[in-house]
Amino acid sequence: QVQLVESGGGLVQPGGSLRLSCTASGRILSIGTMAWYRQAPGAQRELVAQIISGGSTNYADSVKGRFTISKDNAKNTVYLQMNSLKPEDTAVYYCNQVGRLATLLPFNNWGQGTQVTVSS
Repeated sequence: QVQLVESGGGLVQPGGSLRLSCTASGRILSIGTMAWYRQAPGAQRELVAQIISGGSTNYADSVKGRFTISKDNAKNTVYLQMNSLKPEDTAVYYCNQVGRLATLLPFNNWGQGTQVTVSS
């Protein structure tokens, strides 16, 4: 079993910064893809940023130049540094990690979600 625990959300003023983190625990052999998604009220969940095992990254156009995704392989942790936050960034942010267990079975797990609210 794999569990993802997120932290770092909260209330911030426009223009401010937050850093989210998501740590996976369990008998993990490898992680291929780590990503952050978000879902605003009444909207579909959307991909915010993704980082694959080799380090390549992919961002939604709306966050390019403001958000940075990074990872610590030794800690099975992915981070999302969010700068120059805007009210439209308000959403519940979810971590997703895809990989393989020590049993060689694949896993595709989600975090519990963390609320990010950008408001003055």
